[in-house]
Amino acid sequence: MVMPFDGVFNGRKVFVTGHTGFKGSWLCLWLKRLGAEVVGYALAPPTTPSHFELADVTGQLVESHEGDIRDYPTLSRAMQDAQPDIVLHLAAQTVVRESYRIPRETFDINAVGTASVLDAVRELNRPCTVLCITSDKCYENVEQLWGYRETDSFGDHDPYGGSKGAAEIVVRSYRHSFFPPERLDQHGVKLASARAGNVIGGGDWTSDALIVDLVKSLENATPVELRNPHAYRPWQHVLQALSGYLTLVQRMLQTDDATFCEGWNIGPLPGNELSVKGVVETFLEEWGTGSWRDVSHPDQLREATLLHLAIDKAMWKLPWKPCWTVQESLQKTAQWYKAWFEGLQSVQDVSLGQIEEYEQTFVASQQQLFRDRGLLADTDSTQRVGAEQAQCSVPT
Repeated sequence: MVMPFDGVFNGRKVFVTGHTGFKGSWLCLWLKRLGAEVVGYALAPPTTPSHFELADVTGQLVESHEGDIRDYPTLSRAMQDAQPDIVLHLAAQTVVRESYRIPRETFDINAVGTASVLDAVRELNRPCTVLCITSDKCYENVEQLWGYRETDSFGDHDPYGGSKGAAEIVVRSYRHSFFPPERLDQHGVKLASARAGNVIGGGDWTSDALIVDLVKSLENATPVELRNPHAYRPWQHVLQALSGYLTLVQRMLQTDDATFCEGWNIGPLPGNELSVKGVVETFLEEWGTGSWRDVSHPDQLREATLLHLAIDKAMWKLPWKPCWTVQESLQKTAQWYKAWFEGLQSVQDVSLGQIEEYEQTFVASQQQLFRDRGLLADTDSTQRVGAEQAQCSVPT
């Protein structure tokens, strides 16, 4: 079987911020499976229970640092000790409604915290590939029907979206000021950002997350309460988002082409949008029981009712393609939580089993994508992809 991501992570030192969170913990398990030496830096797990603790992610790491990304001396020291080849920045305040309660802290964590991470990279004075993860909510949401592109304006109406737009501006500023791709031979740092949203999967207990509320309602045998049942979102499995991040890092590792040192949308294919109501009903059908009720109110905090990303750039320039539908993603998520409830397998085994399952689908999907594009799905793929990019007209 072909190694996912051409085996580029095998033996690489990877520094992950936010490794105790939902996406970060899944990412660390996958990186370890790919042969990477992973060092984590984050606050203690943000929820109880947490995927990080249940899946014993600590046991998969070379080292796990507990610290705040705004504590620059501690962060910088941890990164200096790690001497990473790759930095994946996921640490963030991730809850939209929480941003209304702590707006200043949300901006501090998401924007200034990103600057702290990039300053620590700057002080490494060594070649490094860096990917900062923000959110689809970084874009100014004007409720347009078509997907937002990488060239659209940053800064949504709520503090969370504003802070993510600010984080993107921080990344862009550092890239232009300190890590310009045209001077790569001088600084050695490749810097990109990726935006994804509405990620679902087993092991998420983030407050106010739809699947979390749904699972808790099933656990308590009560109807799940929906604030915005008719809001539409493009839903994708956590492994699908991570596969996009890892593909982007793979390309940056394999070439010095400045094309990859940019911002990227990572999302599902068109047609994978579902209303909140639709997600709940699909999940409950897979589960076999449960119900919901509408608790929306005209005075509730504003949340976007329509938001999705255009992923043409990632599909054509990386190239990368999503390979689980929203229905499959919900099915895998329900299966994970069922396995956790039943307690017949370890959480780590369940999670690694789903990673292996996704890998198989992903590798087959990528090979088909390369065949469809007239590229070789082998060790020469990078050169063939690079040759095609010179002719690619997708906006950057």
